Amino acid sequence: MANTKTHTDTQHDHDHGRLHDVRETATHAYEATRDRTLDALESGRETAEKALAGIGSNPLAIVVGGLAVGAIAGSLIPRSAREKELLAPLGKQLGERARTAIDAAKAAGLEELNNRGLTRDGIRDQAKGLFDGVATAVSNAGTAAANASKQG
Repeated sequence: MANTKTHTDTQHDHDHGRLHDVRETATHAYEATRDRTLDALESGRETAEKALAGIGSNPLAIVVGGLAVGAIAGSLIPRSAREKELLAPLGKQLGERARTAIDAAKAAGLEELNNRGLTRDGIRDQAKGLFDGVATAVSNAGTAAANASKQG
């Protein structure tokens, strides 16, 4: 019995081969995407671990960074009239508190400097005394050098 394939059989084999190729290409694409996704997840996990380690060693930087991001976001998002109405008194109150805190810190700092004798006049007197001391030392050194050269 002769092995004869009909046109339909040949077309079926051809379609089956193309289907196999498409399936194989899809499998490779899926595997490549899965591998890239797993690599990205691992990289993200490593970055997060480094960030967490950095937070432990410098939490203030995270706070400052968070404030900066918040300030940038706040400046980019427009405020509504209702927000302005509700937040204006809070802004005034926070501004007053900040000014009070700055004034208190300045007063405490000046008081501490005064207690240590670091007033404007005190610093001027110390600088004058230092300059006089240096001038005397230079003069004495010059005299000693002159005397040594006469004796030698």
